[in-house]
Amino acid sequence: MRRHALITAGAKGLGKKVTEEFLNKGYSVTVNYRKDSHAIEEFKDSFSHMNDCLLFIKGDVTQKEDLTRMIDVTMERFGRIDCLINNAGPYIFDRKKLADYTDDEWYQMIEGNLSSVFHLFKKVVPIMRAQQFGRIITYGFQGAESSPGWLHRSAFSAAKVGLVSLTKSISIEEAENGITANMISPGIIVGEMKEATIEESRLIPDSQTPIGRSGTGEDIARMISFICDEKSDMITGSVIEVTGGANVIHRFQK
Repeated sequence: MRRHALITAGAKGLGKKVTEEFLNKGYSVTVNYRKDSHAIEEFKDSFSHMNDCLLFIKGDVTQKEDLTRMIDVTMERFGRIDCLINNAGPYIFDRKKLADYTDDEWYQMIEGNLSSVFHLFKKVVPIMRAQQFGRIITYGFQGAESSPGWLHRSAFSAAKVGLVSLTKSISIEEAENGITANMISPGIIVGEMKEATIEESRLIPDSQTPIGRSGTGEDIARMISFICDEKSDMITGSVIEVTGGANVIHRFQK
């Protein structure tokens, strides 16, 4: 039996390394993407030998209809979903106070980072219950479990802190069905390091991270792969920080 993973925003950045990890472990994978068709073509070229294991679905995680279609098309093709990796999460790079957010920006953060997980969960949980197996992964940020304030990231952090509770609630409610739910909180991983390997990062000193190197997409992919393993069912309701000791949320605070 080949297990299946669905990964939102799985064609580039952190999501690409997660997709590669699952493919290398023998999974079939549904890769959701929003608009970067160039990244999709590059991915298809790199993994042309695994076309029978890959499905690419265009869709916006802030739109419930797109999320519903994503699950339906995946089930038509593969007939199962074992791992749901909620990798996509809108982020506003402009640093500004909550009072300066527009209504549209607020709802984009909440819908894309919190409501999207609810809609996908509602669609996949009957599938996972029938299988008596499921792994659900969400993404947070350093300290999210303790509900900290995050200067100039208020809407994003509000959504992610809500997602902590949602993830933990899922883990309790669905444990009897062989379904686990955990959150991964990446450290400072920017630019090319999102698609870099651990070995590549060791060649580039990083003064912002106490362990001396930047985090990478491989770091996140390895942790997610471990949690999704069949033997990792004792790990559920956990918020796991993969930061290398970096102080992510306070680095710009005076």
